Amino acid sequence: MAQKPSIPKGTRDFSPQEMMRRTYIFETIKSVFRTFGYSPLETPAMENLSTLLGKYGDEGDKLLFKILNSGDYAAGLTDEQVRQASKISEKGLRYDLTVPFARYVVQHQGELVFPFKRFQIQPVWRADRPQKGRYREFYQCDVDVIGSKSLLNEVELVEIVERVFRKLGISVTLKMNNRKILYGIAETIGHADKMVDITVAIDKLEKIGLEAVKAELRERGIEEAAIERLQPILELSGSNMEKLAKLEQVIGSSETGRKGIEEMRTIFGYVEKLGIGLNVELDLSLARGLNYYTGAIFEVKANDYPIGSICGGGRYDDLTGIFGLPNTSGVGISFGADRIYDVMTGLELFPEAVNCTTEVLMLNFGGAEELAALGLLKRLRDLGIAAEIYPEAAKMKKQMEYANRRGIPQVVIVGSEELELRMATVKDMRSGEQTKVAFDIFEQHFE
Repeated sequence: MAQKPSIPKGTRDFSPQEMMRRTYIFETIKSVFRTFGYSPLETPAMENLSTLLGKYGDEGDKLLFKILNSGDYAAGLTDEQVRQASKISEKGLRYDLTVPFARYVVQHQGELVFPFKRFQIQPVWRADRPQKGRYREFYQCDVDVIGSKSLLNEVELVEIVERVFRKLGISVTLKMNNRKILYGIAETIGHADKMVDITVAIDKLEKIGLEAVKAELRERGIEEAAIERLQPILELSGSNMEKLAKLEQVIGSSETGRKGIEEMRTIFGYVEKLGIGLNVELDLSLARGLNYYTGAIFEVKANDYPIGSICGGGRYDDLTGIFGLPNTSGVGISFGADRIYDVMTGLELFPEAVNCTTEVLMLNFGGAEELAALGLLKRLRDLGIAAEIYPEAAKMKKQMEYANRRGIPQVVIVGSEELELRMATVKDMRSGEQTKVAFDIFEQHFE
């Protein structure tokens, strides 16, 4: 009995139509990255485990895919010995694009010009439990600038977010916060040591509501008086600048907190003066990746489609320090290709042209007609038009069905009558309209 074909859980095949749509997303994002002077970079699918381990916390370490060493490391060993022998696995599949990027920067620091601006669009792997919307293999689209502390980089990332989603046709809100502000809040209420606990709780504000967040803070050992001091911060309202002014009244005694407020004032001021057409909100419940970020943090939500964050990132001051290059600040964001795909599919935002690889099909009637069709086909391809000929002189009905099923918008008929008149019949498959076009000016019809 033949083996039933299958793929590993948490991975996917992408059909031609899905690939055309995914390519459209990737190319749109890349075109914006290039406009801002970012260069493409790729790193290997596998990294040394020493590079990956200890960078994602205990939970992340458990989700690393480890690779058996090649050759006959396992020759002559029992299954149990193979499991126990640590030397049989010294490499792992990359878990994200950021740690390999930091490794690359440190390894090639002598060759790079700083600030170094790079974008990277590649798959990553996590040994997670597969479920809806969570895969073991998925793509990340990262853009980072490293070697500069300038807040102009943050402003530029806001512009990149606006341009990418405008080009894709997705209405979004960019939520921003600053880790220094979060530290200032923790310091002001007398719990600087519990910043992570406080921010993890605040992060759930939108999902579980104010009272549940307060209950969680109590569970984490924050006393009632500190929670009361926190309440005005949890209930902040008004414009971004008004929120920052109110924040300053509450946490102004914290030097770190004040610095965070000043950074956000600068970023929001530039965004406003440049007229960047994007809804940008200061959101104190945003507390992503705190072991990672040191300044501004970003998260993008789609306005018209219920899904989690579709883009996120932030400022990190010492990511390369783990590899021996300290005090090198960077900032970056990552676009979630899979979620963006789901939003665009759900809202039917893909242009019609994305759904077909071939624009023109030449029907095949064999003999001299086939030769004439091949000549016209070559002229279309010389213009850069995606065109093909049906490979056999089959019945016309079968060829037209092929064009329909492939979603090819135009069909060209060169039968005996057309050959005699030296005029092709061009049929628009959507409207059914037919046009006679002279061979001599054939390609002009498609320009």
